[in-house]
Amino acid sequence: MIVRNWHGRVPAPLADRYLALMREIALPDYKSTPGNLGAWCLTRPEGEIVHFEMLTFWSDLEAIKRFAGPDFEHAKYYNFDAEFLLEQESFVRHYEAVSE
Repeated sequence: MIVRNWHGRVPAPLADRYLALMREIALPDYKSTPGNLGAWCLTRPEGEIVHFEMLTFWSDLEAIKRFAGPDFEHAKYYNFDAEFLLEQESFVRHYEAVSE
């Protein structure tokens, strides 16, 4: 299993609206992709900003490419992201998940 991790920062006053869009648009998009094994949106307030972490779980690299395209190491952004994010980080991180 591969874990894909995306990070973004949103001004605290906009965080509730951004989270609502993540629930309404991003999470269903992830979960509707064949090979997606789950998706979680984590939030952490830090002063005047809120950190968002999207942890998504995938059966294999081909499943990630179905979601993100062939340049799968680059972040995928939605049309609403620019209105909320302080910056659009270029890359995501991928991890191999191992369990016994």
